[in-house]
Amino acid sequence: MKKPQVIAFYLPQFYPTPENDKWWGEGFTEWTNVAKARPLFKGHYQPKLPGKLGFYDLRLPETREAQADLAREAGVDAFCYWHYWFNGRRLLDRVFTEVVDSGKPDFPFCLCWANHSWYQKTWDPNKPNRLLMEQTYPGEQDYIAHFKAMLPAFKDHRYMKIEGKLVFGIFEPDAIPSFALMKEIWNRLAVENGLHGFYFFGLAQGEARAHMIVKEKYDAVVYDNMATVYDRNWSLTRRALDKILHRPHVIHYEDYAKETIAYFKEHPQYIPCLVPNFDHSPRSGLKGIILHKSTPQKWERLFKAVYEQQVRKESPLLVIKSWNEWGEGNYLEPDETFGKAYLEVIRKVRNQF
Repeated sequence: MKKPQVIAFYLPQFYPTPENDKWWGEGFTEWTNVAKARPLFKGHYQPKLPGKLGFYDLRLPETREAQADLAREAGVDAFCYWHYWFNGRRLLDRVFTEVVDSGKPDFPFCLCWANHSWYQKTWDPNKPNRLLMEQTYPGEQDYIAHFKAMLPAFKDHRYMKIEGKLVFGIFEPDAIPSFALMKEIWNRLAVENGLHGFYFFGLAQGEARAHMIVKEKYDAVVYDNMATVYDRNWSLTRRALDKILHRPHVIHYEDYAKETIAYFKEHPQYIPCLVPNFDHSPRSGLKGIILHKSTPQKWERLFKAVYEQQVRKESPLLVIKSWNEWGEGNYLEPDETFGKAYLEVIRKVRNQF
């Protein structure tokens, strides 16, 4: 029986950078918003504070080793690092560069290009957001430069492969005006460098994007069902009412899990992207979307049901979002309340198959 590989998105936003110092204040990291979060209503689980690993700094190799140890123990096969490339400029690249250069931790990885522009968001519809870093697509020479910059990672023995091909994701697949050109160039350069090409997946949030990914001939659609659940449950009237009453957008985790299990039964062609928990309020306050009352037990029911579906169809992959996106209340790492319970679910379920 072929089991899918389980990968978890990994956010490198846990060390100071000159750009974040300039935009958000000296010393800003993802922990800044996490630490100041407060409950917005009765029963709202905030602040969500880290457990075993503490408020870590990803510049420390010891922290990265500890993360890999936890992931390996839990049955996570690889980290999928968020990767930022802006026409030759890389941001938040120190962590991944050091992982590649040092050869440590000895834990598999792949990349997903977070190819969106960065904004300083006001979360106020009457006030414009401020553009911080614009994403552009200059064309062929930029695709070549991008490939060459990442070639040391692509040639690393730890880089994750499916059927011999390097796994590489695109966060906004509909934003690339010439994906066919990028795909052709990267596959050609891969072969020229002794590699076997790429397994490109596009991240879909909504059916329209999923259909576009198929049309553009990506190798796989990785589908995040949370936006679909939100759209189904929140009419324009409900959204307007939330705004008037100054309350966040709350979805019960049980509803998300139930609809997600049903969705992937109906759409077996998509690779699931599962969310163990989510709470955007540390970043956006009352404008945030909150998956309310997530627990390890509810996460286990979701993960087990969808993992079993993936095993039956012999899917190569199952994706979890995320390993450590603490500012969105979206993580597998141990926290003060549940410890390693979310991680233990993965090992428990995988051992049953």
